[in-house]
Amino acid sequence: MHGPTLVNWLLALLTAGAGASCLVRLGHSPCAPGGAHRPLARESDAAEALMGLGMAVMAVTGAIVPAPVWAALFGLPAAAFLFAAAHAPAGRAHRLHHAVGALAMTYMALAMAATSGHDHHHDATLGLPALTGTLLLYFGGYTLWAGSRLLRTPAGTLAIGTAGLPQACRLTMGIGMFAMLLTM
Repeated sequence: MHGPTLVNWLLALLTAGAGASCLVRLGHSPCAPGGAHRPLARESDAAEALMGLGMAVMAVTGAIVPAPVWAALFGLPAAAFLFAAAHAPAGRAHRLHHAVGALAMTYMALAMAATSGHDHHHDATLGLPALTGTLLLYFGGYTLWAGSRLLRTPAGTLAIGTAGLPQACRLTMGIGMFAMLLTM
């Protein structure tokens, strides 16, 4: 990314930890009564693992990985989530959120590739400022919402432990996406 090296590495560690946690959750996905896997939970865990690990790699490698690789890695899942959201009402909002995240990752990769040969010292911004600002507003709001859900439980206590782990991963990735967009 375009930020200081220390920030990039800290962001990579944060998002890699969240992505790895989602990957572990995917491998130990709970089963519904009758032995059937909950497809939306597995789909969400897979999407969040891809996003977390992809964000970690992008934060460290930046424009070293060719833009078509990033576009395929995140563009194809974005299209799949948009298609699924259009054709299945169950989980539509969650699928749209994953589509926005994957499209944001594709946008950041293409913006980095477009400016990889230019001198970044004279032009401090990457991409389109209006689109970057819109994505910052979205992920900033999402982070606040995810954080409030993490703190809210029926008993009024903090959601600590494995029950709050999915919400903590979503909060972490929202913060990571916000930070990556902020460094553009």
